[in-house]
Amino acid sequence: MSHWIWQHPQWPHFGWQAETLAPLLRQITLAQGALVGRASGSASVLQAEFSLDALLQNIVNSSAIEGESLNMESVRSSLARRLGLQVGAKVPSEARGEGLARILWDATTNLDASLTKARLLQWHAWLFAGGPGLLGHKIRIGAWRGPQPMQVVSGRIDRPTVHFEAPPRKGLESRIAEFLAWFNASRSDAALDPLLRAAIAHFWFVTLHPFDDGNGRIARTLTDLSLAQGEQQSIRFYAMSVAILADRKGYYRQLESAQKMAAPAASTDQPLDLTPWLQWFLVTLQQAIAGAQMQIDRVLGKSRFWLLHRQQSLSPEQIKVLNRLLDGDQAERGGFAQGISAAQYLAVTKVSKATATRHLADLVAKGCLTRLPGGGRNTRYQIHWPATDEPLVLSIAEADT
Repeated sequence: MSHWIWQHPQWPHFGWQAETLAPLLRQITLAQGALVGRASGSASVLQAEFSLDALLQNIVNSSAIEGESLNMESVRSSLARRLGLQVGAKVPSEARGEGLARILWDATTNLDASLTKARLLQWHAWLFAGGPGLLGHKIRIGAWRGPQPMQVVSGRIDRPTVHFEAPPRKGLESRIAEFLAWFNASRSDAALDPLLRAAIAHFWFVTLHPFDDGNGRIARTLTDLSLAQGEQQSIRFYAMSVAILADRKGYYRQLESAQKMAAPAASTDQPLDLTPWLQWFLVTLQQAIAGAQMQIDRVLGKSRFWLLHRQQSLSPEQIKVLNRLLDGDQAERGGFAQGISAAQYLAVTKVSKATATRHLADLVAKGCLTRLPGGGRNTRYQIHWPATDEPLVLSIAEADT
């Protein structure tokens, strides 16, 4: 009896329960189309900003899954330069951020290039351009792992729990060659849904675990490449790694469950059933797309708001508060998801109580805010959103404003 899936006699012949996955595949395909349509219908400068945010979030969250914190501004600067965007004050590039930007840029723009051994090794070299990273120990950068057994363990050093053991180093090259041949050929396989191809590629590669370190991040880069190829466009509007990080425990649990499989008799001709992993992957992808849709709607709504009110005479304090309210449900930005009171306006702007009350009344009169039910000291105000039935067309100058 085999313990790991790669020891199964049917490895790597995968199967799944099509009737279980079909509804999810339909829903995600529709959601992808709606997201791309929504983003593509906006001004080109906003499309570039959406793509920048998606790429940045993919890199930062993929590293966070492994417990690594990045200099976001350095990564953002590297990506913005490739997209031809200005991001304010120039931030010195760091080798780490530059390397990560190069990997994802290559994966999501060179869609027609074959996936080769040289390309994977180059990604790995870029991944560790700034050194070995979090672990700090010596690793083979830009090369396959060494002869030592590759295990994922936890618990006491004298009684470890082995969550996963990768295939032995001997024969690894042939296993990688098999994966590369499948990846390149499967793109034109009309019988294989592109979303399932992305999920299989992720699982197959991370199971091979060909590097000393960085396997998860390379696997998630392969996911981005697969999804971009499936959509047949380089512009990215959502970040799969954001949703994976949100269910990080579930991610590792699903991988471990799928990789730890007892094999039936060696004569079986049934493919390996990956349905639970594929289902988790698709649900997580669906959540990533939904999150991106909310973010794009928020940005478009904010741009439409300022387009409508750009001629209004507003004080710096009023503009500051309006921007905080427009970013209301983004807790990390200190927003006000439930509106703002006069006391909170005073705290944010440092004006007098009388001025705060006057500013809020003025914003209501100008159609920027609406007063919520209630009264007295507990009165709260929220953004009066403009109608969304008119298309948003911005010049670059207006979008920057």
